[in-house]
Amino acid sequence: RTKTLEEAIEICNESPYHNGHAIFTSNGKYARQFQYDVISGNVGINIGIVAPMAFYPFSGMAGSFLGVLHTQGKEAVRFFTESKVCIHRWL
Repeated sequence: RTKTLEEAIEICNESPYHNGHAIFTSNGKYARQFQYDVISGNVGINIGIVAPMAFYPFSGMAGSFLGVLHTQGKEAVRFFTESKVCIHRWL
């Protein structure tokens, strides 16, 4: 837990690993800001474990990525692009 959203984003972005980060909130503005500002290959909003289906570009960023090519689907073509997946769950 953090006291501010900015602190949470800073903690995530300071990590050498950027495979997945999640936030639990009922505030849509905070969810959107987290989704766009966090450096992560997979982002979860109100989801405990960010685990997208196989056809999503499931790969990490920074120290979480191992290899030379994101080899799933269109990622094999767009290998110079860092993709981000965001999964939302609202009740």
